[in-house]
Amino acid sequence: MLLAGLVAVTAVGLGAAGLPSPDLFAGLVVGLAYALLARDELRLPGWTGTAAQGVIGVVMGTLVQPDTLRPLAGYWLPVTFITLATLLLTVLAGLLLARFTTLGRTTAIFGMIAGGASGIVAISDELGADGRYVAVLQYLRLLLIVVLMPVAVVVIFGTDGRQGDLGAGSGPAGPWPVAVLGVIVLAVVGTWVARVLRVPAPSLLGPMVLAAALTAAGIEVVPSVPVLLTSAAFAVVGAEVGLRFTPETLRTLRRILPAGLFLIVSLIVLCGGLGVLLSVMTGLTPLDGYLATTPGGIFVVLAVAAGADANSTVVVAVQVLRMLVMLLAGPALARLLSGRDGGPDR
Repeated sequence: MLLAGLVAVTAVGLGAAGLPSPDLFAGLVVGLAYALLARDELRLPGWTGTAAQGVIGVVMGTLVQPDTLRPLAGYWLPVTFITLATLLLTVLAGLLLARFTTLGRTTAIFGMIAGGASGIVAISDELGADGRYVAVLQYLRLLLIVVLMPVAVVVIFGTDGRQGDLGAGSGPAGPWPVAVLGVIVLAVVGTWVARVLRVPAPSLLGPMVLAAALTAAGIEVVPSVPVLLTSAAFAVVGAEVGLRFTPETLRTLRRILPAGLFLIVSLIVLCGGLGVLLSVMTGLTPLDGYLATTPGGIFVVLAVAAGADANSTVVVAVQVLRMLVMLLAGPALARLLSGRDGGPDR
């Protein structure tokens, strides 16, 4: 209970500071502090991680609204090309990180995959990566995006870098017991189907695909996922990762961060170039292209798009499509390319 209270207080503070995914980041920070300072070892029950992945999968799936996908109809070819190019860039960055550091390919690629950071962190251990390093690299990228994006919007595009109102991005809130029941049903059924089909990371990808399919078809099983449920799921994932840190982990981090930081900045710049290319191919403004191709931080991107009077519908559509592609194809590519490592990165 004390750990949960500390996570809640830390999340409020991080949220007030404007940091991305404050609940997950708070769980990571508190778990890290406990692992390094406490004398006894603490591990969360296994079912909590599975449940957290299911909730996160449902949350991501409900982003696939019909109104979100409709703008892609006129741009499907260039958007598909840009999305696949982004995926290839992130995989290449992961391979380079593995080449110039001591990280294995699986961990390095998962650390560089640009999309659905909370989902990637949640499934990284399950798919053979080391979640500690994946989490640090993923959230270092998000922090840099949060810091650099408003500057780029103002300096390069000459517009306002303030964040606007997203309008929650979901349907009207119903009774929370009904919403919780809907999340549970989607998580359980999606996980079961994914396991039957032998889908990797079934606890996340199964609920995500099921929720996305139903939402895209206009069937709102869960119009609005309860905020407390979502926050708890993110916090559990962060705490699970943080509790596994050791002093040796921190020493390794110091050695890999210079290369990781360089590659993350390079990835952000290259994705900005893809944004320019997207604007040329589609007739969108350069600002729309930049925001649509920013490698991560989807909720911050959408808030800035709303505040900068950008074409939010297209930005949402491209960002959601990229997130789905990264979560579905990224793990498979990571496993395929890590075959020479001889096993999980531990």
